[in-house]
Amino acid sequence: MVSTADARSTLTTPLFRPAADRFHSQIEWLDSWHSFSFGSHYDPAWMGFGPLRVINDDTIAAGRGFGMHPHRDMEIVTVMVDGELTHQDSLGNREVLRAGEVQRMSAGTGVVHSEVNASDRACRLLQIWIEPVRLGIPPAYEQKPFALATGWTPLLSPTPDQESMAIDRPIRLWRAQPAPGTTLEIPIAAETLGWIQLIDGAVTVESEAGTSQTLVRGDGLGFSQGQVQRLTSSQAGTDLLLFELV
Repeated sequence: MVSTADARSTLTTPLFRPAADRFHSQIEWLDSWHSFSFGSHYDPAWMGFGPLRVINDDTIAAGRGFGMHPHRDMEIVTVMVDGELTHQDSLGNREVLRAGEVQRMSAGTGVVHSEVNASDRACRLLQIWIEPVRLGIPPAYEQKPFALATGWTPLLSPTPDQESMAIDRPIRLWRAQPAPGTTLEIPIAAETLGWIQLIDGAVTVESEAGTSQTLVRGDGLGFSQGQVQRLTSSQAGTDLLLFELV
């Protein structure tokens, strides 16, 4: 995996991850696309980006899901895109995660949980794993709905507030749903890395060098601060995430 410091020092141009080049897992009830190495899919060139270890774009069939399984020492974020998912864990939480909501879980010393689509239609979500700063912390769970907008809506921030949540890593995560023709500046700070993940739609990203890159559903783009200046939505229904990674 590329460390944050190594990526900052060696990333001379943005790193494009086309949707079609992602790893793909498909079984009867699950259609999953992996931006980075995951499970039986392994490529040493795609082990992660800075502390960002996993971005899985999952579609789960109605009435199916992941049974009880363990995690430890990982920060796990679930961004619900469509439908709903029922979460139950060994901490005593049982919650339904609906479209527009975000769940964050610090696995810490260990947690066992299940994720089941108990509804009568398929659901879609992005599950994200981020390496924590500390190992062996107490497990924690939080879930929050977000009113999404054309501009950047903060989902995660180093200091939690009424608008955002925090995990055991000083990163930021935003989500935006810009209308066609809307231009958004890239707000990541100096000495950080950025990653853009297209959930749906299309955007054109403009680089510091004056070049442009079109991103469509499932595409990802990693970059150092200053390499990407802004992006412009070019399609109705555009939906994307922006990470600031430290």
